[in-house]
Amino acid sequence: MAIHVVQSGETLAQIAKQYTISVAVIVAVNGLPSANDIVPGLALYIPDTDIIQYRSYIVKEGDTLWQLANHFDTTITAITKANPTINPHSLSIGQKLLIPTATMRQMETLGFLIPGNLSVLRSLSNFLTYVAIVAYSFTEEGYVSMLLDDTAAIEESKRVGITPLLMIRNFTGDDFDAELAGNVLRNAEYRANLINSLLQVIDEKGYGGVSLDMEFIPPTERENFNLFLYELKRALGSHILHVNVHAKTEDLPTNRIVGAYDYQMIGQIADIVAVMTMDYGYPGGPPAPVAPITWVEEVVQYTTSLIHPQKVQIAFPLYGYDWDIAAESTTALSVNRAQNQAISAKTVIEYDQTAATPWYSYTQNGEEHIVWFEDIRSYRAKYVLVDQYQLLGVTYWHINLPAPQNWVYLYNHFVVEKREVK
Repeated sequence: MAIHVVQSGETLAQIAKQYTISVAVIVAVNGLPSANDIVPGLALYIPDTDIIQYRSYIVKEGDTLWQLANHFDTTITAITKANPTINPHSLSIGQKLLIPTATMRQMETLGFLIPGNLSVLRSLSNFLTYVAIVAYSFTEEGYVSMLLDDTAAIEESKRVGITPLLMIRNFTGDDFDAELAGNVLRNAEYRANLINSLLQVIDEKGYGGVSLDMEFIPPTERENFNLFLYELKRALGSHILHVNVHAKTEDLPTNRIVGAYDYQMIGQIADIVAVMTMDYGYPGGPPAPVAPITWVEEVVQYTTSLIHPQKVQIAFPLYGYDWDIAAESTTALSVNRAQNQAISAKTVIEYDQTAATPWYSYTQNGEEHIVWFEDIRSYRAKYVLVDQYQLLGVTYWHINLPAPQNWVYLYNHFVVEKREVK
């Protein structure tokens, strides 16, 4: 596997010849608009057939090279050659090693799907363990309300071997409703209504469980949220309880965004906790990376200090943001569209090494725009964290957005586990 960053004056034909690969493959893998136009700074993913890959591992207490060689089905010699500065007789806790191995990491993934385009389920069937179908909210009395028809999406996900989860959100109109969440959580009758109506929909439609996305819960309802999760999991039984939570690097009990999330208790109750490691740069805020790697790692370190890593997923954004500086407005766009917009604008793509994130600027109608997005480099850096911290896996918001580099990389470096579709 290679990542080629385009230099000024290069052509796709030259790059294809350098890697002994066809131009057509480069275009397809990277979602390019044509074989004729590229720009400096564009990161191209060049897949290859190498069996051996270099996985990243953080040394733990008691680890020895012999144990690591056996675990990764490699040799001590290969590990020491890949890490020439280490003392093979005395590893340091927290030390990061590169492990050459043919063994691919297994993980569980979840894609969020807005019902409509079912072809995406077919094309991504090998890449997803679960699909959370974004179709439901609930009423003021806690009864589930359907916002979009999910029938075809459930049937198709089962047909292609992806376990469907009912995604429930405290959504009113076009946004999350803090008051709705608070009123239902603090009322025992309304909590019971929500749980019972969720079970009814799951049984009627054949969902494999629930993906809960309650956001902006009033911090005062922290204990009631824990109680609701406990009651919901007890009612679900063997069905999956997947809980999405906003990212944080410390406990902030009074914060209006993350205050209601008691990570430790949520981790004890839920089957899977998905931390939303995205929107560090957000609409309405100043231009900034959507998911800078330094922040993501801080979130992972905090989360895994409270929740077992094999219960934790982190979120990969399949989108970027385009900030119109003068208008102080922000537009979301898929990572593939963001990449191709840079090509269309003939602007140089920059790369922030600290954030491990690409960005660029351009001018439209005399107004300056700044775009932060994700590419193969930023995705690879995040997948390394998944492996290093031995997390359960990844979620993707949302799979209707094209991100071809991500899916090819996932196919080449990970084995996505499946769960029985009921």
